[in-house]
Amino acid sequence: MSQDITLQLTDRKGITHSLLAPTDMEMNLMELCKSYEFPIEGTCGGMALCASCQVYVTSTHLLPERSDEEEAMLSEAFHVQENSRLGCQIRLSQELDGIEVTLAPEE
Repeated sequence: MSQDITLQLTDRKGITHSLLAPTDMEMNLMELCKSYEFPIEGTCGGMALCASCQVYVTSTHLLPERSDEEEAMLSEAFHVQENSRLGCQIRLSQELDGIEVTLAPEE
């Protein structure tokens, strides 16, 4: 059984990329984007203390509810939409195979 999933990431130019993501390394979406060298900051290092890794989840995958910390950061972020999430709070797992996300605009 494969430990990798595939996800679709649309960059800020509107180009969609198919990314292979390991699920056995406890990575989150922000870390994956950084490993592929997409322009996502993750200024706080993935602690939900900034919103520089904001993405829009455009597929219907079920994600855990936003934590209070994530809600607080998104309430202060720019370009927030109903489907906004912090990439650092999305842990890569088998259940997310095929997830589609779009990078939020830079602030």
